[in-house]
Amino acid sequence: MNRRDFFKISTSSIVLTSTQSLFAMPENNYDEHIRDSLSFNYEEISQYIQSQFSLTHNQCQMFSKEILNKKPIIARHQDKELLQAVSMKLKKTQRLVGYGNFNLLNFDDLLALAKNHSKIGRFNKAELDYIESIFYTQATEYGFYGKKVTYKLSDTITKSETVKIPRTGHYLYRGEPVDVYERLKKEIGPSIVLTSGVRSVVKQLDLFLYKANKLNGNYSKAAHSLAPPGYSFHGISDFDVGKVGFGYKNFTSSFAKTKEYADLQKLGYISIRYPKNNPFGVRFEPWHIKV
Repeated sequence: MNRRDFFKISTSSIVLTSTQSLFAMPENNYDEHIRDSLSFNYEEISQYIQSQFSLTHNQCQMFSKEILNKKPIIARHQDKELLQAVSMKLKKTQRLVGYGNFNLLNFDDLLALAKNHSKIGRFNKAELDYIESIFYTQATEYGFYGKKVTYKLSDTITKSETVKIPRTGHYLYRGEPVDVYERLKKEIGPSIVLTSGVRSVVKQLDLFLYKANKLNGNYSKAAHSLAPPGYSFHGISDFDVGKVGFGYKNFTSSFAKTKEYADLQKLGYISIRYPKNNPFGVRFEPWHIKV
């Protein structure tokens, strides 16, 4: 079994459905709240791999070392220029269509808007190739071990599938996501609010590239903060909540210290998508509701 086979298998349902796995990917120079939420241990990783695959002890140790020593993926100079250009066009599109509408925008409509509005500008071939490379790169290359849930760059979310939540600018999928949100809102009260709901591929691409750009092209570090496009459960079900008036701290480990989070934990039907010591290479996200 070689390295490529292992990383292919590591994204399979066998690995991804385990709630007992113990590792998060290491990286230097995290923001304080990210670094504090990560835990990694060589022996725990080795034991986890051995429990999931028919490997010898030596093979498990080898793969554990590869995981812990995986070098970050950082954009080359020419790719940084593309990163900045694409990110800028996405932000211009968001301003044009509005924050709420941008959450549902599909890729074909993005291209049409860019083509027909000079303030955005048509995406050139290099930019389109770059977008495709970001979407179709295996996220394990960035140290993200979550499941891919959206397989086509052109996948769409129809508005009729969703409900816009008043005074939030966000949408939720009809059915269980709306039911769970309304129930927790009723039980916890007005101090809790939806902070992020349905996200299209375009929206997740925007968030991922914006984060990578802020991190000087470090895709690996960006992937520790949020899922690469195609890998976000916001695309099919999940949503984020926060404390009213808590601002950006709703997206840090500080939210886990709030009364609202404590109240969430008392609700037997609520699960967090990325708990502490999760196996996906993602920081602890106490705000991210799993549906």
